[in-house]
Amino acid sequence: MNRRKFIQIGAAGLALSALGNYAAEFADQKKRVGLIGCGWYGKSDLLRLIQVAPVEVVSVCDVDKQMLAGAAEIVSTRQASKKKPRTYHDYREMLKEKDLDVVLIGTPDHWHALPMIAAVEAGADVYVQKPISVDVIEGQAMLAAARKHQRVVQVGTQRRSTPHLIEARDRIIKEGKLGTVGLVEVYSYYGSGAGPDPDDCAAPDYLDWEMWTGPAPMLPYNPMKHPRGWRSFMEYGNGTVGDMCIHMLDAARWMLDLGVPKSVSSSGGILVRKDRKANISDTQTAIFDFGGLDMVWQHRHWGQWPDPKYPWGVTFYGDKGTLKASINSYDFTPLGGGQPIHRDVVMELEEYPEDKTEQGLEKQVAPAIRGQMKDFLAAIASRGKPVADIEQGYISTTACILANMSMKLGRSLAWDAKAGRIVGDEEANRLLQRPYRAPWIHPEPAKV
Repeated sequence: MNRRKFIQIGAAGLALSALGNYAAEFADQKKRVGLIGCGWYGKSDLLRLIQVAPVEVVSVCDVDKQMLAGAAEIVSTRQASKKKPRTYHDYREMLKEKDLDVVLIGTPDHWHALPMIAAVEAGADVYVQKPISVDVIEGQAMLAAARKHQRVVQVGTQRRSTPHLIEARDRIIKEGKLGTVGLVEVYSYYGSGAGPDPDDCAAPDYLDWEMWTGPAPMLPYNPMKHPRGWRSFMEYGNGTVGDMCIHMLDAARWMLDLGVPKSVSSSGGILVRKDRKANISDTQTAIFDFGGLDMVWQHRHWGQWPDPKYPWGVTFYGDKGTLKASINSYDFTPLGGGQPIHRDVVMELEEYPEDKTEQGLEKQVAPAIRGQMKDFLAAIASRGKPVADIEQGYISTTACILANMSMKLGRSLAWDAKAGRIVGDEEANRLLQRPYRAPWIHPEPAKV
């Protein structure tokens, strides 16, 4: 090797070292990024994006001053420029700058629709957490806005980018090892805390409770609502179905290439944990009819897990075998003997050592989020649809919302996907849109 060639190779090595673990195809993705919602998953998503591409986080927004300051600080230590992003209290002020290529939305569910629509109107591509909306009409408006403004919108249903689940789809399902799949079960048996619940009180001075509540009903502040505990209240989300079912239902739809359920029926309620302030169901079963295949959801916040290895997951039953899958692993068991197949998640802690100490990070999920971000960036570059495109997020979100509506109404709901309406049930159709608290205005589906 001559001296010139040695220097060239050495320089290339230094350049790659400076890029950290950036894949070559993302090395020039120097997008200007903003984050709305600086809590648990907002930061988890943003910091994974920083890991895979040399983006510049220029602004962060939250109604909690402590969360906002903490996010700005950790971003300044993680991004290559070491610059601290601008901070905003109101997402509308942040978007007025119109200087963002990408906006991430990690707010509570009741705050997904308005910021997402505003972001695409401001010209940004968007990564929005699941479920995309708290009601069906919000979701229709979000999908229409993304298409109207020709923006790439990726949803945080990152099971579609989970490496071992991609392998399970390709090696087990697509290769026909299950045979004909006749039933899919999706489930969560995680508990919801033991109590006792705290009393309502004044919001802390660092939190703008009025803005946090936004278009949702104005209720008293309670320490269990913020942060994270808002998932236990229907005013801000869609309960365990909207939080946990959507992940596994969406994963099963993706792995089997399923479309839209033809009908949804559900039953359940608060059957055991009646002493809690939470108003979401602690027990619920839902049946999603995909035409020739039923997907059955069950959750319980109490009692034992049927399988200690799979407290939250999806099981595919085929006439040749069974596949269980979760965020942690998958297990294929062939019928009538044969070699079982087991895979565990690979957490990539050596490649991304900051994952080891990051507070609140689900280490086993971090590779999937990175994969989801890489797919998002690839779609931005190609102007194509990402793996968890907003339309797929809308379908899975709508299915979960319909399950809650069915439970509330006590009857099965037939869904006309083309019309975006429930067939022959005007009482149910009136529930497709939740009332907004003034002065916030509920979005309407725009004409593309």
